[in-house]
Amino acid sequence: MLKFSSMADVLTDRINELEAEVEKLKSQLREKTRAGEVMDVTSSSSSRDNTDCSPEENGTTSSKKKGKKVNKDRPLDFSAYPRRHVALRLAYLGWNYQGFAVQENTENTVEARLFEALQKTRLIQSRQSSNYHRCGRTDKGVSAFSQVISIDLRSNQFSKGLGITLPENVDVNIKNKAVVSEFPYVKMLNRVLPHDIRILDWAPVAQDFSARFDCQSRTYRYYFPRGSLDVKLMADAAKRYEGTHDFRNLCKMDVGNGVLQFERTILSVSIQPAWSTQTSTSESHDLFIFEIKGLAFLYHQVRCMMAVLLLIGQKLESPEIIDQLLDVQTNPRKPQYSMAVDFPLILYDCHFDGLTWKQEPEEVNYILVTLQQHWTQSAVKSHLLLGMITALEAKGATSTGQCLLVEGSRCKNYRPLLQRPFCESLESRIDHFVKRGRLEREESQNGGEMIHRGKRSKHSHNSPNPTISSDENFSKAKTEEKAED
Repeated sequence: MLKFSSMADVLTDRINELEAEVEKLKSQLREKTRAGEVMDVTSSSSSRDNTDCSPEENGTTSSKKKGKKVNKDRPLDFSAYPRRHVALRLAYLGWNYQGFAVQENTENTVEARLFEALQKTRLIQSRQSSNYHRCGRTDKGVSAFSQVISIDLRSNQFSKGLGITLPENVDVNIKNKAVVSEFPYVKMLNRVLPHDIRILDWAPVAQDFSARFDCQSRTYRYYFPRGSLDVKLMADAAKRYEGTHDFRNLCKMDVGNGVLQFERTILSVSIQPAWSTQTSTSESHDLFIFEIKGLAFLYHQVRCMMAVLLLIGQKLESPEIIDQLLDVQTNPRKPQYSMAVDFPLILYDCHFDGLTWKQEPEEVNYILVTLQQHWTQSAVKSHLLLGMITALEAKGATSTGQCLLVEGSRCKNYRPLLQRPFCESLESRIDHFVKRGRLEREESQNGGEMIHRGKRSKHSHNSPNPTISSDENFSKAKTEEKAED
């Protein structure tokens, strides 16, 4: 009996120990649960509209268990993923931006928003490692319907394919796994980009493809109302731009960025009526399009060319002024004049040979709805203004016929271009930047003068010190550092 009582006491003590241990574990579990709920609330609130990573990362695939917590801030090992060199085609309304290219004095550029989206979706690790090139750079207020960039993006393709670079030490079984669809690049980026910047489609390209140097031609369009302009005279005069000419008098000489050669080839120029839904009976409200196609363009070139055409359309200048400005032997210095305003200009097309653009049908519809929203607002405002103008005209009010698309064009006493003060010569501009250390001179092997670009922007992706020769045989493409409007 005594032995039985002793065994019961031992069992009781053991039970008490186990119950205490259970209570301790329950207490620890409750503390961890509370901490996990706080983390889960924070994570869910920051990713309510979770589009900043690929589908398998944001927990939307069927393989993810319901309720499983995903650490959104965990670092991504980019070295474990393939890289794919692609071309992206994008459209943007540039009216609210300080231009396309990243600038050191502002973050309000299209390119800045684009790289924010690329890093937020974790398609690139950094700009510097992305093998990035842009087809062209558009100026403040200028839009684009078909801007193109080339870049290395993270891929899920562990097999050979166009533009794909596999990570080192990839398991053979991974290489041979079933083919899956590529990341939905267009959808991923459009979900985090501002509504006035849209990715249209993408194309796989070879590793040595460059959106800048492989572009075959660029087309710009400039929209303008007829007003009191002689559009036929403008159209005839515009044909004088075609061919290869020195356009130093029809651009901003961007010598500080190493652009010292101003010959460019214009393939075609035209002025045609735009489509119109206007209800006014006045022809002055008809819209026209100045379209120009060339191999490459200089800084502010299109806007300067358009400004001269608008002067011709007002019959303030004769069409021969174009020939005189293109004759840099007789007129080596640009007369001072204002260029056409920025908002009617659009980079309409960048042409490349051999690219197969991949569209995502659902995303095309999404983009269309976004653009229709922009159009609806603009069209309604346009018709409201037109209605006011028509009402005033019906009461006998008359327009002055003044062109409102040239900066500072409200001067009553017009002074012909070749009678105005002139800008500095090219030689003077070169001397200026040599003194400032932006350019360097040295003698080339054949006895000619070599000019090297000195100070570089931190955003430049070209060679650290590209050489620019004054000889006629140097590569023009390498000098087009700031090449478009």
